[in-house]
Amino acid sequence: MVLSVAPVGEYDRRVVILTKEQGKISAFAKGSRRPNSPLVGAVNPFTFGEFTMYEGRSSYTIQSVNVSNYFSELRADVVGAYYGFYFLEVANYYARERNDERELLKLLYQTMRALTNPHLPNQLIRYIFELKVLTINGQGPQVFQCVQCGDRTRPAVFSAAKGGLVCNECDGEVRDGMFLDGSTLYTMQYIESSTIEKLYTFNVKPEVLEKFGRVMGRLMKMYVDKEFKSLEILETLL
Repeated sequence: MVLSVAPVGEYDRRVVILTKEQGKISAFAKGSRRPNSPLVGAVNPFTFGEFTMYEGRSSYTIQSVNVSNYFSELRADVVGAYYGFYFLEVANYYARERNDERELLKLLYQTMRALTNPHLPNQLIRYIFELKVLTINGQGPQVFQCVQCGDRTRPAVFSAAKGGLVCNECDGEVRDGMFLDGSTLYTMQYIESSTIEKLYTFNVKPEVLEKFGRVMGRLMKMYVDKEFKSLEILETLL
């Protein structure tokens, strides 16, 4: 999937692509800014498909693209598009070159599909995506037992600083403890343990969405040391 595009010279583009086999790749789409180029509509953000490239000394060059999905619905929805741009930016932040990124690519594709579903709130899609990205990258919080002693039965609070649940016998040093109701906790457990294909199959009540959003705000602030331009623009639109 195309993560970002930038003009180069008079007629070319530099494209960043997330691939299954090689992770994040930077490639040149030569002549793709010419109106008659076969690549003119294929190297835009959100484009998903098979890219044929050849590797030069220092970079890849795109020869052709067999597009599976343009996600054209997002181009007609400004808010949905900026949610999409935010997801692309997060994927770009986490993806690594020459790394197996099939889980991240699958998550990104299913998330874009979810954005085109009118029955799912965009905010819920965002929080699900964020939590699953953290989980894929080994930063998912412990939401099944106390991070200190492993207890599963005692009342607990959620601490982003401690990395998850802390039971009432271990929470003496917790400064950011947040009580999670059963529905919010179950939502997080489901997201962390489910396959990507089953992520976007449910909705939640407004109060659960609000609490889930507060949790994800703390987690993303803790683990992501970057300001995303698309998120800044999105927040001005909401």
